[in-house]
Amino acid sequence: MEGLLSRLRITRETVDEVLADGPSTAVNGKGASKSAAEALLAAEAELDVTVMSPEYQAIIGLFATSGAAMRCKEVCAALGLGSEARHVEGMRSKLKRLVERGILAETSPGLFKVDGRELGW
Repeated sequence: MEGLLSRLRITRETVDEVLADGPSTAVNGKGASKSAAEALLAAEAELDVTVMSPEYQAIIGLFATSGAAMRCKEVCAALGLGSEARHVEGMRSKLKRLVERGILAETSPGLFKVDGRELGW
């Protein structure tokens, strides 16, 4: 229970930071537009432990503050992970999950970013 509460706190802090910087839009897997903050709130409400985990929070925070589209190796480097295939492929899997949840977009094969960056997030 303590771990769940900790993840909820981290998610809430991330959402608060995102909302402080202004709204953005992301496209969910069904093509409907919604804000990245809404996607995070929905994950929190559904107790989506994938998105709420510290690893995913670090990824979301990186994209929320960087303003850049990044490839898996770049994300690994920015988060201090190795560049070995196991790290890169693990990161690719995490980034694809965030795309499925409408938090990130894959703008071209292997290139990920927060959708709606032009709106200020």
